[in-house]
Amino acid sequence: MNEKQGPEGLKDVLEFPLLAALLGRRARRFSCGASIPDGPLAYSSRQEPLPLSELEKMLVLTATAGNTGWNYLITRNARYAPHFPNYSGAAGGRTFPSAAGFHTSQLFFTDDTGTYFFDTRDAPALRGPDQTGKEDLEKLLDMHRPRIRKLADTRLHIPTEEPYMEGHNTWCANRPGSLLLMPVADLAQHMLLIICFLVQNGYCLYDDVNKKEIPGIEQYKHLLEPDKVMPLTYGEQYAMTEATAEIACSCYAGMLLLQAMGLGGWMFDGIDRHTTLGATGNPEVPGFGFRYDTDDRWAVPNVTGLPGGFEGFCPPHYPDMRAAVDALVERKFGKGGPFHADTPGPFKESRNVRSSAQVHSEEFKACVALQAQYIFDSFGKFPGTVPSIFSLMYLQAHHLDLDFYDQHFSPGAYLSTHAHHMERWH
Repeated sequence: MNEKQGPEGLKDVLEFPLLAALLGRRARRFSCGASIPDGPLAYSSRQEPLPLSELEKMLVLTATAGNTGWNYLITRNARYAPHFPNYSGAAGGRTFPSAAGFHTSQLFFTDDTGTYFFDTRDAPALRGPDQTGKEDLEKLLDMHRPRIRKLADTRLHIPTEEPYMEGHNTWCANRPGSLLLMPVADLAQHMLLIICFLVQNGYCLYDDVNKKEIPGIEQYKHLLEPDKVMPLTYGEQYAMTEATAEIACSCYAGMLLLQAMGLGGWMFDGIDRHTTLGATGNPEVPGFGFRYDTDDRWAVPNVTGLPGGFEGFCPPHYPDMRAAVDALVERKFGKGGPFHADTPGPFKESRNVRSSAQVHSEEFKACVALQAQYIFDSFGKFPGTVPSIFSLMYLQAHHLDLDFYDQHFSPGAYLSTHAHHMERWH
Protein backbone atom coordinates (compact mmCIF):
# COMPACT_ATOMS: atom_id res chain seq x y z
CA MET A 1 0.00 0.00 0.00
CA ASN A 2 1.47 3.38 -0.91
CA GLU A 3 0.54 6.81 0.27
CA LYS A 4 -1.87 7.31 -2.68
CA GLN A 5 -3.96 4.35 -1.52
CA GLY A 6 -4.25 5.41 2.08
CA PRO A 7 -3.54 8.21 4.53
CA GLU A 8 -0.33 10.18 4.28
CA GLY A 9 0.78 8.63 7.57
CA LEU A 10 1.52 5.36 5.82
CA LYS A 11 4.50 6.99 4.16
CA ASP A 12 5.75 7.97 7.61
CA VAL A 13 5.55 4.34 8.74
CA LEU A 14 7.50 3.08 5.74
CA GLU A 15 10.22 5.71 6.08
CA PHE A 16 10.48 6.12 9.87
CA PRO A 17 14.06 5.39 11.09
CA LEU A 18 14.51 2.46 13.44
CA LEU A 19 16.89 4.48 15.61
CA ALA A 20 14.24 7.19 16.01
CA ALA A 21 11.77 4.56 17.21
CA LEU A 22 14.28 3.14 19.68
CA LEU A 23 15.34 6.49 21.11
CA GLY A 24 11.88 8.05 20.91
CA ARG A 25 10.05 5.21 22.62
CA ARG A 26 8.31 6.43 25.75
CA ALA A 27 5.27 5.43 27.76
CA ARG A 28 2.76 8.11 26.72
CA ARG A 29 -0.30 7.37 28.80
CA PHE A 30 -2.46 10.48 28.45
CA SER A 31 -5.08 9.81 25.77
CA CYS A 32 -7.92 11.86 24.36
CA GLY A 33 -10.66 11.96 26.98
CA ALA A 34 -8.36 11.12 29.91
CA SER A 35 -8.20 12.98 33.19
CA ILE A 36 -5.73 13.37 36.05
CA PRO A 37 -7.82 15.09 38.72
CA ASP A 38 -5.06 16.10 41.12
CA GLY A 39 -1.34 16.40 41.73
CA PRO A 40 1.37 18.30 39.85
CA LEU A 41 0.24 16.96 36.44
CA ALA A 42 -3.49 17.54 36.93
CA TYR A 43 -5.32 17.92 33.64
CA SER A 44 -8.67 16.99 32.13
CA SER A 45 -8.83 16.42 28.41
CA ARG A 46 -11.17 18.64 26.42
CA GLN A 47 -11.24 16.08 23.60
CA GLU A 48 -13.49 13.08 23.15
CA PRO A 49 -11.94 9.59 23.08
CA LEU A 50 -10.93 8.72 19.52
CA PRO A 51 -10.80 5.01 18.60
CA LEU A 52 -8.14 3.74 16.24
CA SER A 53 -9.27 3.42 12.65
CA GLU A 54 -9.50 -0.07 11.18
CA LEU A 55 -6.24 0.53 9.31
CA GLU A 56 -4.46 1.81 12.41
CA LYS A 57 -5.66 -1.20 14.38
CA MET A 58 -4.55 -3.70 11.73
CA LEU A 59 -1.11 -2.14 11.57
CA VAL A 60 -0.64 -2.39 15.34
CA LEU A 61 -1.94 -5.98 15.43
CA THR A 62 0.29 -7.06 12.58
CA ALA A 63 3.34 -5.40 14.13
CA THR A 64 2.66 -7.07 17.47
CA ALA A 65 1.95 -10.62 16.30
CA GLY A 66 1.96 -10.70 12.52
CA ASN A 67 3.37 -13.48 10.38
CA THR A 68 6.51 -12.34 8.55
CA GLY A 69 7.15 -15.30 6.26
CA TRP A 70 8.83 -18.66 6.80
CA ASN A 71 10.80 -19.58 9.90
CA TYR A 72 14.40 -20.31 8.82
CA LEU A 73 14.66 -22.93 11.59
CA ILE A 74 17.82 -24.04 13.40
CA THR A 75 20.24 -25.28 10.77
CA ARG A 76 22.53 -27.75 12.57
CA ASN A 77 23.21 -29.65 15.76
CA ALA A 78 26.29 -31.82 15.78
CA ARG A 79 24.68 -34.27 18.20
CA TYR A 80 22.38 -35.73 15.57
CA ALA A 81 23.74 -34.43 12.28
CA PRO A 82 23.20 -34.94 9.38
CA HIS A 83 19.54 -34.92 10.42
CA PHE A 84 18.04 -31.44 10.32
CA PRO A 85 17.35 -30.05 13.86
CA ASN A 86 13.68 -30.58 14.68
CA TYR A 87 13.06 -28.33 17.71
CA SER A 88 10.72 -25.76 16.18
CA GLY A 89 6.96 -25.84 16.64
CA ALA A 90 5.88 -23.60 13.76
CA ALA A 91 6.77 -23.25 10.10
CA GLY A 92 6.04 -19.52 10.01
CA GLY A 93 7.96 -16.70 11.63
CA ARG A 94 6.41 -13.71 13.36
CA THR A 95 7.42 -10.17 14.27
CA PHE A 96 9.09 -11.38 17.47
CA PRO A 97 11.56 -14.16 18.28
CA SER A 98 10.67 -17.42 20.02
CA ALA A 99 13.01 -19.87 21.72
CA ALA A 100 14.09 -22.49 19.14
CA GLY A 101 11.10 -21.41 17.05
CA PHE A 102 8.66 -22.96 19.54
CA HIS A 103 6.06 -20.18 19.07
CA THR A 104 3.63 -21.14 21.83
CA SER A 105 1.87 -17.77 22.24
CA GLN A 106 -1.19 -16.19 20.67
CA LEU A 107 -2.59 -12.65 20.78
CA PHE A 108 -5.87 -11.47 22.29
CA PHE A 109 -7.14 -7.91 22.14
CA THR A 110 -10.06 -5.66 22.94
CA ASP A 111 -11.36 -2.24 21.92
CA ASP A 112 -14.67 -0.38 21.76
CA THR A 113 -16.01 -2.81 19.13
CA GLY A 114 -15.51 -6.01 21.12
CA THR A 115 -13.09 -8.68 22.30
CA TYR A 116 -11.01 -10.73 19.87
CA PHE A 117 -8.51 -13.52 19.21
CA PHE A 118 -5.77 -12.96 16.58
CA ASP A 119 -4.68 -16.41 15.39
CA THR A 120 -1.24 -16.27 13.75
CA ARG A 121 0.78 -18.95 15.56
CA ASP A 122 0.42 -21.71 12.98
CA ALA A 123 -0.19 -19.55 9.92
CA PRO A 124 1.77 -20.33 6.76
CA ALA A 125 3.86 -17.57 5.23
CA LEU A 126 1.55 -14.56 4.93
CA ARG A 127 4.33 -12.40 3.55
CA GLY A 128 6.18 -13.42 0.41
CA PRO A 129 9.89 -12.94 -0.22
CA ASP A 130 10.85 -9.28 -0.40
CA GLN A 131 13.00 -8.80 -3.48
CA THR A 132 12.21 -5.15 -4.18
CA GLY A 133 12.87 -3.64 -0.78
CA LYS A 134 9.31 -2.34 -0.60
CA GLU A 135 6.54 -3.78 1.52
CA ASP A 136 3.06 -4.32 0.10
CA LEU A 137 1.21 -3.36 3.27
CA GLU A 138 -2.21 -3.69 1.68
CA LYS A 139 -1.56 -7.32 0.77
CA LEU A 140 0.04 -8.06 4.14
CA LEU A 141 -2.90 -6.67 6.10
CA ASP A 142 -5.42 -8.40 3.85
CA MET A 143 -3.75 -11.71 4.62
CA HIS A 144 -4.03 -11.06 8.36
CA ARG A 145 -7.60 -9.78 8.57
CA PRO A 146 -9.26 -13.23 8.25
CA ARG A 147 -7.23 -14.46 11.21
CA ILE A 148 -9.21 -12.26 13.62
CA ARG A 149 -11.96 -14.07 15.51
CA LYS A 150 -14.53 -12.16 17.54
CA LEU A 151 -15.18 -13.49 21.06
CA ALA A 152 -17.59 -10.85 22.37
CA ASP A 153 -19.39 -7.72 21.17
CA THR A 154 -18.20 -5.54 24.03
CA ARG A 155 -14.89 -4.28 25.38
CA LEU A 156 -13.29 -6.56 27.94
CA HIS A 157 -14.52 -5.58 31.39
CA ILE A 158 -11.64 -4.84 33.74
CA PRO A 159 -12.69 -3.07 36.94
CA THR A 160 -10.62 0.07 37.43
CA GLU A 161 -9.62 -0.81 40.97
CA GLU A 162 -7.24 -3.11 42.79
CA PRO A 163 -6.76 -6.08 42.78
CA TYR A 164 -7.98 -6.20 39.17
CA MET A 165 -5.73 -3.38 38.02
CA GLU A 166 -2.69 -1.71 39.57
CA GLY A 167 -3.58 1.65 41.11
CA HIS A 168 -1.28 3.61 38.81
CA ASN A 169 -3.14 2.27 35.76
CA THR A 170 -6.73 2.75 36.87
CA TRP A 171 -7.02 6.18 35.25
CA CYS A 172 -5.48 5.27 31.87
CA ALA A 173 -5.69 1.54 31.01
CA ASN A 174 -8.41 0.02 28.81
CA ARG A 175 -10.11 3.38 28.43
CA PRO A 176 -12.71 4.17 25.75
CA GLY A 177 -10.94 4.71 22.44
CA SER A 178 -7.97 2.52 23.35
CA LEU A 179 -6.78 -0.73 21.81
CA LEU A 180 -5.52 -3.18 24.46
CA LEU A 181 -3.45 -6.15 23.30
CA MET A 182 -2.45 -9.19 25.39
CA PRO A 183 -0.22 -12.02 24.16
CA VAL A 184 -0.84 -15.30 25.99
CA ALA A 185 1.61 -18.21 26.18
CA ASP A 186 0.86 -21.93 26.38
CA LEU A 187 3.40 -22.94 29.01
CA ALA A 188 2.13 -26.53 28.92
CA GLN A 189 3.15 -26.85 25.28
CA HIS A 190 6.33 -24.90 25.89
CA MET A 191 7.33 -27.28 28.68
CA LEU A 192 6.61 -30.29 26.48
CA LEU A 193 8.89 -28.84 23.81
CA ILE A 194 11.59 -28.35 26.44
CA ILE A 195 11.28 -31.98 27.57
CA CYS A 196 11.62 -33.04 23.93
CA PHE A 197 14.73 -30.87 23.68
CA LEU A 198 16.13 -32.40 26.87
CA VAL A 199 15.61 -36.00 25.80
CA GLN A 200 17.11 -35.28 22.38
CA ASN A 201 20.23 -34.06 24.15
CA GLY A 202 20.44 -36.89 26.65
CA TYR A 203 18.79 -35.19 29.64
CA CYS A 204 15.91 -36.21 31.87
CA LEU A 205 14.05 -34.39 34.63
CA TYR A 206 14.47 -34.97 38.35
CA ASP A 207 11.72 -34.08 40.83
CA ASP A 208 13.63 -31.74 43.13
CA VAL A 209 10.41 -30.79 44.97
CA ASN A 210 9.77 -34.33 46.21
CA LYS A 211 13.45 -35.36 46.00
CA LYS A 212 12.91 -38.36 43.77
CA GLU A 213 13.71 -39.76 40.37
CA ILE A 214 10.75 -40.06 38.01
CA PRO A 215 9.50 -43.65 38.33
CA GLY A 216 9.98 -45.69 35.16
CA ILE A 217 12.63 -43.41 33.67
CA GLU A 218 15.17 -46.22 34.05
CA GLN A 219 13.65 -48.04 31.05
CA TYR A 220 14.88 -45.19 28.83
CA LYS A 221 18.43 -45.00 30.17
CA HIS A 222 19.77 -45.92 26.73
CA LEU A 223 18.32 -42.62 25.43
CA LEU A 224 19.75 -40.60 28.30
CA GLU A 225 23.14 -39.89 29.83
CA PRO A 226 23.71 -40.62 33.55
CA ASP A 227 25.17 -37.23 34.42
CA LYS A 228 22.58 -35.19 32.51
CA VAL A 229 19.76 -34.47 34.94
CA MET A 230 17.76 -31.25 35.12
CA PRO A 231 15.79 -30.30 38.27
CA LEU A 232 12.09 -30.02 37.50
CA THR A 233 11.75 -26.52 38.96
CA TYR A 234 14.74 -25.32 36.93
CA GLY A 235 13.26 -26.67 33.71
CA GLU A 236 9.86 -25.11 34.39
CA GLN A 237 11.43 -21.76 35.24
CA TYR A 238 13.24 -22.06 31.93
CA ALA A 239 9.91 -22.51 30.13
CA MET A 240 8.32 -19.56 31.89
CA THR A 241 11.30 -17.31 31.23
CA GLU A 242 11.48 -18.19 27.54
CA ALA A 243 7.75 -17.61 27.10
CA THR A 244 7.94 -14.33 29.00
CA ALA A 245 10.66 -13.13 26.64
CA GLU A 246 8.46 -14.11 23.70
CA ILE A 247 5.38 -12.19 24.81
CA ALA A 248 7.45 -9.19 25.94
CA CYS A 249 9.17 -8.98 22.55
CA SER A 250 5.75 -9.16 20.91
CA CYS A 251 4.59 -6.08 22.78
CA TYR A 252 7.89 -4.31 22.17
CA ALA A 253 7.57 -4.80 18.43
CA GLY A 254 4.14 -3.15 18.54
CA MET A 255 5.49 -0.40 20.79
CA LEU A 256 8.12 0.57 18.23
CA LEU A 257 5.46 0.87 15.55
CA LEU A 258 3.46 3.26 17.71
CA GLN A 259 6.32 5.72 17.42
CA ALA A 260 6.32 5.52 13.63
CA MET A 261 2.53 5.94 13.51
CA GLY A 262 2.39 8.77 16.02
CA LEU A 263 0.12 6.87 18.40
CA GLY A 264 0.36 7.03 22.15
CA GLY A 265 0.41 4.05 24.47
CA TRP A 266 2.79 1.87 26.43
CA MET A 267 3.66 -1.73 27.28
CA PHE A 268 3.06 -2.76 30.87
CA ASP A 269 2.14 -5.58 33.22
CA GLY A 270 -0.15 -3.71 35.59
CA ILE A 271 -3.38 -5.68 35.04
CA ASP A 272 -4.04 -8.87 36.97
CA ARG A 273 -3.70 -11.77 34.55
CA HIS A 274 -6.46 -13.79 36.20
CA THR A 275 -8.79 -10.84 35.60
CA THR A 276 -8.12 -10.75 31.88
CA LEU A 277 -8.01 -14.53 31.42
CA GLY A 278 -11.18 -14.95 33.48
CA ALA A 279 -9.99 -16.81 36.57
CA THR A 280 -11.04 -14.47 39.40
CA GLY A 281 -14.08 -16.52 40.31
CA ASN A 282 -16.19 -13.37 40.02
CA PRO A 283 -18.93 -13.93 37.41
CA GLU A 284 -19.13 -10.19 36.83
CA VAL A 285 -15.50 -10.23 35.61
CA PRO A 286 -15.46 -13.06 33.05
CA GLY A 287 -12.34 -11.88 31.19
CA PHE A 288 -11.61 -13.70 27.96
CA GLY A 289 -13.41 -16.77 29.31
CA PHE A 290 -10.51 -19.16 29.76
CA ARG A 291 -10.98 -22.47 31.55
CA TYR A 292 -9.39 -22.60 34.99
CA ASP A 293 -9.27 -24.97 37.97
CA THR A 294 -8.46 -24.71 41.65
CA ASP A 295 -6.75 -27.14 43.99
CA ASP A 296 -5.72 -27.01 47.63
CA ARG A 297 -2.14 -27.67 46.50
CA TRP A 298 -2.02 -24.46 44.46
CA ALA A 299 -1.73 -20.93 45.77
CA VAL A 300 -3.69 -19.50 42.81
CA PRO A 301 -6.07 -20.87 40.16
CA ASN A 302 -4.52 -22.60 37.18
CA VAL A 303 -5.69 -21.50 33.73
CA THR A 304 -5.53 -24.19 31.03
CA GLY A 305 -6.96 -22.61 27.88
CA LEU A 306 -9.83 -21.16 25.90
CA PRO A 307 -12.06 -24.07 24.80
CA GLY A 308 -12.31 -24.28 21.04
CA GLY A 309 -9.73 -21.57 20.49
CA PHE A 310 -6.50 -21.65 22.43
CA GLU A 311 -6.34 -24.87 24.41
CA GLY A 312 -3.26 -25.71 26.45
CA PHE A 313 -1.43 -28.94 25.70
CA CYS A 314 -2.57 -30.59 28.92
CA PRO A 315 -5.70 -32.01 30.58
CA PRO A 316 -8.61 -31.29 30.54
CA HIS A 317 -8.13 -30.32 26.88
CA TYR A 318 -6.41 -33.68 26.30
CA PRO A 319 -7.29 -36.92 28.11
CA ASP A 320 -3.72 -37.38 29.32
CA MET A 321 -0.22 -36.12 28.64
CA ARG A 322 0.49 -38.82 26.05
CA ALA A 323 -2.37 -37.42 23.97
CA ALA A 324 -0.88 -33.94 24.38
CA VAL A 325 2.52 -35.26 23.22
CA ASP A 326 0.88 -36.83 20.16
CA ALA A 327 -0.80 -33.49 19.34
CA LEU A 328 2.54 -31.72 19.71
CA VAL A 329 4.22 -34.18 17.35
CA GLU A 330 1.40 -33.67 14.85
CA ARG A 331 1.89 -29.90 15.04
CA LYS A 332 5.59 -30.30 14.24
CA PHE A 333 5.54 -33.13 11.70
CA GLY A 334 1.98 -33.09 10.35
CA LYS A 335 0.51 -31.18 7.44
CA GLY A 336 1.59 -27.54 7.55
CA GLY A 337 4.18 -28.22 10.22
CA PRO A 338 7.83 -27.17 9.98
CA PHE A 339 9.03 -30.72 9.33
CA HIS A 340 6.44 -31.93 6.83
CA ALA A 341 7.82 -32.51 3.34
CA ASP A 342 4.91 -30.72 1.63
CA THR A 343 5.21 -27.52 3.67
CA PRO A 344 6.72 -24.80 1.46
CA GLY A 345 9.62 -22.79 2.79
CA PRO A 346 12.43 -20.33 2.22
CA PHE A 347 14.83 -23.02 1.03
CA LYS A 348 15.53 -23.76 -2.62
CA GLU A 349 14.88 -27.43 -1.86
CA SER A 350 12.32 -27.19 0.95
CA ARG A 351 11.09 -30.79 0.62
CA ASN A 352 14.62 -32.13 1.06
CA VAL A 353 15.38 -29.83 4.00
CA ARG A 354 12.14 -30.37 5.91
CA SER A 355 11.98 -34.14 5.39
CA SER A 356 15.55 -34.59 6.63
CA ALA A 357 14.46 -33.85 10.21
CA GLN A 358 14.19 -37.00 12.31
CA VAL A 359 10.61 -37.79 13.32
CA HIS A 360 10.11 -38.56 17.01
CA SER A 361 9.91 -42.32 17.48
CA GLU A 362 7.30 -44.12 19.56
CA GLU A 363 9.94 -44.77 22.22
CA PHE A 364 10.95 -41.10 22.26
CA LYS A 365 7.32 -39.98 22.63
CA ALA A 366 6.78 -42.49 25.42
CA CYS A 367 9.82 -41.17 27.31
CA VAL A 368 8.57 -37.57 27.01
CA ALA A 369 5.01 -38.54 27.98
CA LEU A 370 6.21 -40.53 31.01
CA GLN A 371 7.90 -37.45 32.47
CA ALA A 372 5.01 -35.14 31.60
CA GLN A 373 2.39 -37.50 33.06
CA TYR A 374 4.42 -37.88 36.24
CA ILE A 375 4.39 -34.11 36.66
CA PHE A 376 0.65 -33.93 36.08
CA ASP A 377 -0.09 -36.79 38.48
CA SER A 378 2.22 -35.41 41.19
CA PHE A 379 1.13 -31.77 41.09
CA GLY A 380 -2.39 -32.00 39.67
CA LYS A 381 -1.47 -29.88 36.65
CA PHE A 382 1.11 -29.55 33.92
CA PRO A 383 3.57 -27.91 34.30
CA GLY A 384 3.72 -28.60 38.01
CA THR A 385 5.24 -25.44 39.52
CA VAL A 386 4.32 -22.73 36.98
CA PRO A 387 0.98 -21.94 35.26
CA SER A 388 -0.29 -23.97 32.31
CA ILE A 389 -1.35 -20.79 30.52
CA PHE A 390 0.52 -17.58 31.24
CA SER A 391 0.23 -13.90 30.42
CA LEU A 392 2.20 -10.98 31.76
CA MET A 393 2.61 -8.15 29.28
CA TYR A 394 0.11 -5.79 27.67
CA LEU A 395 0.37 -3.18 24.95
CA GLN A 396 -2.07 -0.29 24.79
CA ALA A 397 -2.42 2.00 21.78
CA HIS A 398 -4.43 5.22 21.80
CA HIS A 399 -4.57 8.74 20.40
CA LEU A 400 -2.66 11.28 22.46
CA ASP A 401 -4.04 14.51 23.82
CA LEU A 402 -1.06 16.68 22.96
CA ASP A 403 -2.42 19.63 24.97
CA PHE A 404 -1.60 17.75 28.16
CA TYR A 405 2.04 17.34 27.11
CA ASP A 406 2.27 20.93 25.90
CA GLN A 407 1.06 22.19 29.27
CA HIS A 408 3.16 20.00 31.53
CA PHE A 409 6.26 18.93 29.57
CA SER A 410 9.19 20.65 27.93
CA PRO A 411 9.47 20.50 24.12
CA GLY A 412 10.42 17.04 22.87
CA ALA A 413 7.90 15.09 24.97
CA TYR A 414 6.49 13.60 21.77
CA LEU A 415 7.76 12.95 18.26
CA SER A 416 6.94 14.72 15.02
CA THR A 417 4.78 11.75 14.10
CA HIS A 418 2.65 12.43 17.17
CA ALA A 419 2.53 16.15 16.42
CA HIS A 420 1.23 15.55 12.90
CA HIS A 421 -0.76 12.36 13.46
CA MET A 422 -4.22 13.83 13.06
CA GLU A 423 -3.46 15.59 9.79
CA ARG A 424 -1.57 12.60 8.40
CA TRP A 425 -4.04 9.87 9.38
CA HIS A 426 -7.52 11.38 9.79
